[in-house]
Amino acid sequence: MILVTFLSWLIALLLCVVFIRSGKVQTHAIAYRHDMPQRFHHGAVSRLGGFAVATGVACAWMLMPWLEGTRYSSQLNLPLQTSLAWLAALAPMVLGGVTEDLTHRVHAVYRLALSLLGAVVAVVFLDLAVNDLGADWLNAHWQSVPFAGKLLAVVAIAGLPHAFNLIDGYNGLAGMVAIMICLALVHVALQVGDRQVAGLLLALVGATAGFLVWNYPRGLIFAGDGGAYLWGGVIAIASITLVQRHEEVSPWFPMLLLIYPVWETVFSIYRKLARGVSPGVADALHFHQLIYRRIVREVFHDDEARRMLMRNNRTSPYLWGFTLLTVIPAVLFWRNTPMLMGFCLLFVLTYVPAYIMMVRFKVPRWIRRGRKR
Repeated sequence: MILVTFLSWLIALLLCVVFIRSGKVQTHAIAYRHDMPQRFHHGAVSRLGGFAVATGVACAWMLMPWLEGTRYSSQLNLPLQTSLAWLAALAPMVLGGVTEDLTHRVHAVYRLALSLLGAVVAVVFLDLAVNDLGADWLNAHWQSVPFAGKLLAVVAIAGLPHAFNLIDGYNGLAGMVAIMICLALVHVALQVGDRQVAGLLLALVGATAGFLVWNYPRGLIFAGDGGAYLWGGVIAIASITLVQRHEEVSPWFPMLLLIYPVWETVFSIYRKLARGVSPGVADALHFHQLIYRRIVREVFHDDEARRMLMRNNRTSPYLWGFTLLTVIPAVLFWRNTPMLMGFCLLFVLTYVPAYIMMVRFKVPRWIRRGRKR
């Protein structure tokens, strides 16, 4: 597993250098409009970091089947057909995201359609379904509905990439959240002896770490939609696979792990519909954007680009800590469905008042880092 992780890290690291240095690939960065509400940086920055991560992951996954029978295999038990099935499922959503990163002309509806296509491929070729909802009485009714489990799996796999894209707004934010969630899944996968899922996820961890070398704190390259869709797609497929294979893993374990991006998406859809705005319209009222504006201290520097970069970098750690508040209890209680459900409810009951406080400029002084005078 160490070899696979290192290989994906190295490929992503070097490919990011190529994209950063190459003048030809910077044309897409120049075309990124300055009036975009989610833009919090100056200058033209390549958005092909996600493609670098995807390349590192693909190379590592293709290598894993060939390691079987060698001293480097670590009993991964990953057939070539499984690697190809994972790649086939992720290809439509990742390629759609990368195309958007290059052209900025792929409408959200088309990207959602590509995510649905990838989700269907995953469900069909990997035989995935969400048949366990965490309660016996509910499972009896749920499993009596034809194709309900497979339909829910399609929705989860197609939706999570867009949830990750929603929280991807600052240097290192979505990438570090993805690493924390992946490592939590790896821990539980190893606990139940599923080295295959652990190996697949560690390849993503390595490639993401290679990307973060250049993304945080210097912001030399961004993951773009392609990176967000890759993180969401891999984590969704791995989560469903882990719960489906091992009855001892509660279905609410991945739910608590992913409650931040999932609830951010649900809440964003609700508040936009309440204002009569299409959920597909981008705005600057997401939780991480409010932290940037309401909590992070304004930096004084002669260089405006440097000033924005410093505030950008100070925003992400708040969300990393926020994510750990769900990752830690999820890892501690991965078998205990009632506890996991309780923490999910606690997150929702905490998130909404916190959001309202920031919107209404009522953040407590002990949280708010006041502006320097």
